[in-house]
Amino acid sequence: MSEWFWYAVGAAILYGLHQVFTKLASPHIGDGLGGFLVEATAAATIAVYLLYLRCFGQWNQAANGNGVFYSVLTGICVGVGTIFFFLLFQKGGPLSAVPMVLAGGAALMAVIGLFFFKETFSWTRITGTNSSRLLL
Repeated sequence: MSEWFWYAVGAAILYGLHQVFTKLASPHIGDGLGGFLVEATAAATIAVYLLYLRCFGQWNQAANGNGVFYSVLTGICVGVGTIFFFLLFQKGGPLSAVPMVLAGGAALMAVIGLFFFKETFSWTRITGTNSSRLLL
């Protein structure tokens, strides 16, 4: 498996749970306040991670203007997307709608990766393996 594979698995699990907890929270909190608490808690979690890196001598957090700009755009997308998920659930949307939403996002990412970033399509890239043979 590629080094990034287990990070992808962890992200998939955590983002899946993210939607479960958003569904559970949405009947009990407003979309704006709920979204704010989600993102503030995420920011606090990342701040703890940065503190850990700083305290244990593993600090390697370079930045330039492009990195800051695209990170801010990412934050806007995450913030508005979180509000949309709260609204989706508050308006009666089922949790089972989330895979369709995420599949749409995955399709968008795949198209952008192929056409704008000139990434190649391969089974090894999709599965995270180092060889063309799948390890099931």
